Amino acid sequence: MATSIVVPTRDRPDALRACLTALAAQDAGPLEVIVVDDGSRDRAAVAAAVEASGLGARLVHTPGTGPAAARNLGARAAGAGLICFTDDDCEPRPDWARLLGVAARTHGAAAGKTVVPDAAGSVVAASQAIVEHLTVASLDPASGRLGFAPTCNLAITREALGRLPFDESFPSAAGEDRDWSARAAAAGLGPSYVPEAVVVHRQALGAGAFVRQQFRYGRGAARFRARGDGRRVARPGFYTELVRRGFDAGPAAGGLVVAAQAITAAGVAAERLSRGSG
Repeated sequence: MATSIVVPTRDRPDALRACLTALAAQDAGPLEVIVVDDGSRDRAAVAAAVEASGLGARLVHTPGTGPAAARNLGARAAGAGLICFTDDDCEPRPDWARLLGVAARTHGAAAGKTVVPDAAGSVVAASQAIVEHLTVASLDPASGRLGFAPTCNLAITREALGRLPFDESFPSAAGEDRDWSARAAAAGLGPSYVPEAVVVHRQALGAGAFVRQQFRYGRGAARFRARGDGRRVARPGFYTELVRRGFDAGPAAGGLVVAAQAITAAGVAAERLSRGSG
C-alpha cells in the first residue's frame, strides 16, 4: 500500500460520511483509510458511516484523548510509507492525495490549500481566513516550505513522523498543529506547500461555536508558546494583514476576524492563569 489516510473523528458521523465519499473518489491509486474514533458518544453511528463508505476502512478507537493522540494512533496503525491526514468535516478533491504524495515523498512532508464551500457564511469565512493567513504568512518563498500547516491537509512520510510525532499533551484541536509545524521547521522538515492539493473544509460554525473555537485557539496558543524558545507573538504587521484578509472575505467576516483577536487573547490569559494557579 503506497498511501495511508488517517481521519480523526468525534461525534460527526454525517460529516464523516461526506469525507469518506470524497476519499473514495481519490485518483491516487490504492489507498488505506484509517478512521480514528476519538471518544464519540455514539460509536455505532461512526461505525455505520465507515461501513457505508465501501472503502474497507479500518476503524480504531481512543477514549477521547484529543486529535494529536488520535493522529499518532492512526499513523501507528497505518501500513504505508506515506501518511495523509485530513479531518472528518473535510472533503479533499480527487487529486489531493496524489498531489500531496508526490511532494511529501520528495521533501518529507507536504501541505495543501484549504478552502471554504461555495456560499459559506461569514462565520465560516472568518474562521478559514484566520487559518489561511497563518499558513500563507509562514511560507518561505525561497524554499517553498511552510512554518505552519493545518493538519486537515497534510502528508508526512512514516520516517519523518517517526522522528516528529504529534505532541499528545495538547488535549484539544488547538495548538497541536502549530507545535508540530514549529518542530518540523526546526528539523528542516517544514512541509512543502502544494496549493493545488485542495481540501474543502465544511465547518458547522455558528456565532457561539466560533467564540468557543477562538477561545480554544487562544488556550492552545499559550500552550504552544510555553513549549519552546522563540515562540513569540507575531509582529504587528502580521495582524494588520490578518484583518485585511478577513475583510477581503466580506465586511461581516472582517468584523469577526477583529473580534476573534480579543477572544483569542482572552483564551491566552485564561490558560496562563490556569497554569499559574495549577
